[in-house]
Amino acid sequence: MMCNTVFRFLLLSCFFLVPAAASRAQQPQGTLPLTGDADLASEMVDGIDRFLLQKIGDSRTGRATFWNRDTSSAAAYNKSIAPNRQRLMNILGGRDDRLSFDSPEIVATVEDRGVVASGERFKAFAIRWPVLADPAPTAKNLASIHGEGLLLIPRGTAIGNVVAIPDADQSPEQICGLADGVALQSQFARRAAEAGFRVVVPSLISRERSKRNGRANLTNREYLYRAAFELGRHVIGYELQKVLAAVDWFEKDAAGEDPRIGVIGYGEGGLLALYAAALDTRIDAVCVSGAMGPREGSWHEPLDRNVFGALREFGGAELGAMVLPRRLITDFADWPAVKLSGDGGAPAALTTPSVQNIRNELDAVAEIARKLIESGAQKVGITNVYGDAELFCSKALPAFLTAVGGDNVNEATVEQTAKTSKPEGTVDRTDAIQKRQQRQFEEIDRHSQALLRESPFVRKAFMSKLDKSSVEAYQKSSEAYRETFRKDVIGAFDNKLLPFNARSRQKWETDKWTGHEVVLDVFPDVIAYGVLLLPKDLKPGQTRPVVVCQHGLEGRPTDTFLDDHRAYHDFAAKLCERGFITFAPQNPYIFQDRFRTLQRKANPLGKTLFSVIVPQHQQIVNWLKSQSFVDPERIGFYGLSYGGKSAMRIPALVTDYCLSICSADFNEWVRKNASTRLNFSYVWTGEYEIFEWDLGSTFNYYEMAALICPRPFMVERGHFDGVGEDDWVAYEYAKVRHLYAAKLGIGDRTQIEWFVGPHTINGQDTYAFLHKHLNWPAPQ
Repeated sequence: MMCNTVFRFLLLSCFFLVPAAASRAQQPQGTLPLTGDADLASEMVDGIDRFLLQKIGDSRTGRATFWNRDTSSAAAYNKSIAPNRQRLMNILGGRDDRLSFDSPEIVATVEDRGVVASGERFKAFAIRWPVLADPAPTAKNLASIHGEGLLLIPRGTAIGNVVAIPDADQSPEQICGLADGVALQSQFARRAAEAGFRVVVPSLISRERSKRNGRANLTNREYLYRAAFELGRHVIGYELQKVLAAVDWFEKDAAGEDPRIGVIGYGEGGLLALYAAALDTRIDAVCVSGAMGPREGSWHEPLDRNVFGALREFGGAELGAMVLPRRLITDFADWPAVKLSGDGGAPAALTTPSVQNIRNELDAVAEIARKLIESGAQKVGITNVYGDAELFCSKALPAFLTAVGGDNVNEATVEQTAKTSKPEGTVDRTDAIQKRQQRQFEEIDRHSQALLRESPFVRKAFMSKLDKSSVEAYQKSSEAYRETFRKDVIGAFDNKLLPFNARSRQKWETDKWTGHEVVLDVFPDVIAYGVLLLPKDLKPGQTRPVVVCQHGLEGRPTDTFLDDHRAYHDFAAKLCERGFITFAPQNPYIFQDRFRTLQRKANPLGKTLFSVIVPQHQQIVNWLKSQSFVDPERIGFYGLSYGGKSAMRIPALVTDYCLSICSADFNEWVRKNASTRLNFSYVWTGEYEIFEWDLGSTFNYYEMAALICPRPFMVERGHFDGVGEDDWVAYEYAKVRHLYAAKLGIGDRTQIEWFVGPHTINGQDTYAFLHKHLNWPAPQ
């Protein structure tokens, strides 16, 4: 028994891992001792969280650099903020021209003829109106997106026009008093009609949740957001276009007269109303209820409110100031109570800001209003209605309707509105409401899929300025695209890299190599951490190539060299045994919602998780190059799964990586993110952080590989890997192959390995590729 125990100990000492002892092998140079027993991956994620929260806080003061307001007159003011309006419309996804139309259509059957109520003071009709055309070039006059809802027409001549927008969990019928669920005082669309206004009430996509394809439990809004966001569109943008299309009709129907237009909304509708009035000067007044407040907390709101880059330029105060010199009325009602627990969708909540926080935003708006008044601008002002958390308290609606209708509004009449339970002649629309919601949902889904089909042509036009006449010309012309990818897609912080302050400790040892934990400073609160494996036959004065071996989702560096993980098969250790130095970084995509929330916090800043990962890798490469045993010209990247995602993005920007291998991830990436037809799409899954703004118009995996080119690039693909399907992988890689071989004449620098196997490192052709392009002899 004793002999067996000794034998096992000796076996572990020779072939497996034991706590490190003094070794004659090479050691990391210029490092301080790494001490403590904290989970370095957890510390990394916590530090990045603090860094991002600080950046969100700093965004309040940083926004001033985006504005050049001229308050010398109303006209000068509007002209000076026109670029801001254009940028806001772009990040909200409002990129497409709206269709022109003469008037809405009545949605009718033979039985009801579209009339849903016929009361003493107004009639209500079910309507729809064209908004956006099908994106196909041959269908430019074919409406793909419609607004749909109710039209309330007052008895007698209308004194103005109002778009009344419910919350996402309300139907148009509820705020018109035609269905139960909203108190009489809060039936603001009905009250506007009874006060003499023509009112259009659009239906919004609801927050109803269901399992998608039997997988993630998503709201209707998040489900549609996912594909749209990838394609540079947004649920907010689609609904905003519906509101503005109604404004188009009001203006056109006025035939040159002043149409007097107001927009009012609650909750999601209040936020849309604020966006609409901020963007469109045809809107004379806006009333925002249950939506005004600071936007710095938008990262914990429902995912469909995530607007890429919004906080750089647009907080609550900035949006409110864009309404000026027109009338902004704020109703201090409670926000809708929304709490989403996750279950595959993004965890989220809507909570009402404190009155003081709302006042702080409006005080900043009032300061700009004061400057406009001093310059002589007329009818400038904001009205803050401090209610008792009751939706549309007694002063809000009269203030709004007076701002729209002027002297034609009788406040006493407004106070007498919505005094009966339901208008006369109300039709039960329970079934119609459900069918309308389904139509609206399916239209946006179909439109996104049409955009997806068109996206290859958009990207081809986007990349058309690449000069492929020679490798040298190509490299020069690709730099502008690299900067676009860095700044506009991945997002780049302006922080300078800190000194390394490198700390290390030897923790593992086998008969072939030693393993060292290494920690580097990157940004304030941000560290890089990984494990350096050094071959024991590395001689003093010798330099060798390095392979950076990147783990995947929820992985750790040890997965790449310990215990023969079924996906990684110890590839970092095996490559080290083949003579390479290897480094296995800890990337921050670990701890599930903890890291996914980092993406939520980064996105409103116009940043992504890779905005931190890329500088971490730049610092890692910089440090590796400082080690005397590293050949600085031969540092390659090899990543699997989420590490494969890294292999597409990091070497495209960290050009010190002399090659890249993407394993178990390469795809028609935009389709994988945006398709609601393919089973392997992310629209069905719990990876709610995975979606990247507007890749559909810019960088799919071919375009990312084009930024790696002319450096060597390889794909490792298992036929049974569920991340994709062979035909789509081949489709996207064929473009890469064509670029390298047919256009630039460097076909020997790119390769794809197909193997019969699953989501795993195969370690055959990829190892040969590394030996060839890192110029290190393969074992005989």
